[in-house]
Amino acid sequence: MLTAMGQKLLPYFTFPFCLMLFLSPLILPLVSSQLNYNFYDYSCPRLSMMVGFGVWSALQNDTRIAASLLRLHFHDCFVNGCDGSVLLDDSKYGSERNAFPNRNSLRGFEVIDNIKADVERYCPSTVSCADILTLAASEAVHQVGGPYWRVPLGRRDGTTANEMDANTQLPSPVEPLQNITAKFISKGLDLKDVVVLSGGHTIGFAQCFTFKGRLFDFKRSGKPDPSLDPSSLSNLQSKCPNTDASNSNLVPLDSTSTDRFDNSYYTNLKSKTGLLESDQALMGDPQTAALVNFYSTMNQNYFYNDFSASMVKLGNVGVLTGQNGQIRKKCEFVN
Repeated sequence: MLTAMGQKLLPYFTFPFCLMLFLSPLILPLVSSQLNYNFYDYSCPRLSMMVGFGVWSALQNDTRIAASLLRLHFHDCFVNGCDGSVLLDDSKYGSERNAFPNRNSLRGFEVIDNIKADVERYCPSTVSCADILTLAASEAVHQVGGPYWRVPLGRRDGTTANEMDANTQLPSPVEPLQNITAKFISKGLDLKDVVVLSGGHTIGFAQCFTFKGRLFDFKRSGKPDPSLDPSSLSNLQSKCPNTDASNSNLVPLDSTSTDRFDNSYYTNLKSKTGLLESDQALMGDPQTAALVNFYSTMNQNYFYNDFSASMVKLGNVGVLTGQNGQIRKKCEFVN
């Protein structure tokens, strides 16, 4: 929501008392004591404006970029912390771009590079690539209809990347929910964060190879996934024929609102039209299914509030602050 002066405001809404124990409170989420909402107020006061404009400009040319920036941030934070390591493309220091979950699918690098170049002109050697990526993810979600949340800042950039860790630490769309949950817990997140952050799949696309097993040979049964709605199955089989040539075809993660951030992802799961195996698996566990049902039926602002809180938690994972790390001049390379 914007005021007449263009200032962003968090939506205000009242919680029934009976829900207060179930949902996170409507206050700013707890942040790492090492980060600060006002970190660049004096050293780079136009930072948020520059990041917002950079994201807006990118969206004018590519509506997919919002989901790409959100995913880029997630893949950065989930591999040894939010340190901008995913942005490195330097064989000397390693690269996570070629890890299996990222190869030929991770996008948005040029958007971050362009924003960084603008920021360096006004605030040289001041703002980390990790902070720019975190801000860009927030802006991307907000600019396609999602919630706005304040981003605590002060991260510094890592000096190494680890392809092997990217291969093992990132959740897979075909992993059991128990495994995915364990990976979240290892990062200081929890089961609720699994459900809430999965809601980011309300925007973006997936390549056919990431879910084709559900369509033709689910768990090597020779049959489709029985939890997939028959009409949806037929539609997906037409978009992703059972040939290698279709592996890179793109299909919306949320066909009902592909470019708009909302809570329809959860409605899709209830109607058995979730795209990824890991998405639909949320309906197979009583605890996660209860959250899916809640977010699909209640006012969308409940989801927005919890998504904002979970994103702040994600952005706190493994941050480098103080004298640790560095402020890269270019996000692709260590200084």
